[in-house]
Amino acid sequence: MKKSVKTIVGLLCSLMLICSCKPQKKETKLSEADILHQNQDLLTEVIIYDVFSPPVASRIYTYSSLASYEAIRFAKEGSASIAEKLHGFGKMPQPEAGKKYNYTLAATKAFFTVVRNVKVFSVDSLKTYEESVYNYFKENSDDSTYQRSVAFGESVAQSILARAKTDGYIDSRGKPKYLGSTDPGKWRPTPPDYLDGVEWCWNTMKPMLMDSAAQFTPPGPPTFSKDTTSQFYKNAKEVYTINTTLTEEQKTIARYWDDNPFVIEHSGHLMFGKKKITPGGHWMGIAAIAAKQTNADPVKIAKGYALTAIALYDAFIACWDEKYRSSVVRPVTVINEWMDKTFSPFLQTPPFPEYPSGHSSITAAASTVLASMYGENFSFQDTSDLRYIGMQRHFNSFQEAAAEASISRVYGGIHYRNSVDDGAAQGKKVGALIVDRILKK
Repeated sequence: MKKSVKTIVGLLCSLMLICSCKPQKKETKLSEADILHQNQDLLTEVIIYDVFSPPVASRIYTYSSLASYEAIRFAKEGSASIAEKLHGFGKMPQPEAGKKYNYTLAATKAFFTVVRNVKVFSVDSLKTYEESVYNYFKENSDDSTYQRSVAFGESVAQSILARAKTDGYIDSRGKPKYLGSTDPGKWRPTPPDYLDGVEWCWNTMKPMLMDSAAQFTPPGPPTFSKDTTSQFYKNAKEVYTINTTLTEEQKTIARYWDDNPFVIEHSGHLMFGKKKITPGGHWMGIAAIAAKQTNADPVKIAKGYALTAIALYDAFIACWDEKYRSSVVRPVTVINEWMDKTFSPFLQTPPFPEYPSGHSSITAAASTVLASMYGENFSFQDTSDLRYIGMQRHFNSFQEAAAEASISRVYGGIHYRNSVDDGAAQGKKVGALIVDRILKK
């Protein structure tokens, strides 16, 4: 992470030096869009470094991105508040009429104030970057505008944080471990590390836009059965057959969308962790690509980040609500017991129940929102994961990317097909709710 932070800070410092040469100032001034994207890039680096679970990462993205938007929206006349349409937020702060503001500075201040207060651990890694950004603004603003903008950003952040303190997160940290059940068909910790269930009470979190965690409850998994003619057995058999005959393309797709924030590698008696981007972070990256490709203005950039994050956050709540209600056993457990005791899925099985697929739900939600903002047939080169795993892929639409992310979980051997299908249907409903209540209005 430190190398990436140094790269961003170095770019800022270089531009500051160039900007000090008056003849070049207009041509080399750091754009508002660059600053917004760099802010998000650094947050993703911190989330990877601190190894937050995917649901928790979505919470961090949501509050920080929402704060950024609520501060910068005044740069574009008629831009309505998003927070005021969500559950639990009061009236958002307003700038003083007739006063001059730098709204990108205000957005940056709001963004990082929230990031620092939603339990990000590596706050020291933010310090150098923040100081370089604020110094840049100081050199390009009069003192009164600078101070006024910082104060406004702080007020927005405090309004956002007031809601964060009551969303259920603090209470969720004190819950006992979830170790599953030995009852037939129920989830229990999976090899190779047999970890307890992650974020088992995430459905107690206050949704942003959904009426409740159970608003979009999926139809439910097939009845557990060892009968070889049952749908459950057929689903498990399909996962086994696919995983034992994977093509190179299927392996590539599985690896590309793995987005497991902490994969534990085993080499003899040695164990070591490999940190990667979260699935939500991958889609925040796709939101950035769409904004850059269309030369979106700063307000639209911030709006895209905020709505993508909200889609991820509510989809995680909806998905996790069903995961721990049905608590379905993972394919690796079933296959090891019924078909092949030596079987190991292509991807490492995440430590939580199987149904429905989280990847499928959150990617469908995010892609629905992004398609509404940037178009149904938006073609793009996805480089979101390039710096982390050295891979990139091309997609003809956000929906195509989401569909590939969904089926990748079957290729990876960690989900049954019905779970990815039902997860995708659930996520589309979450995304459609956001489109209907925020984007269309």
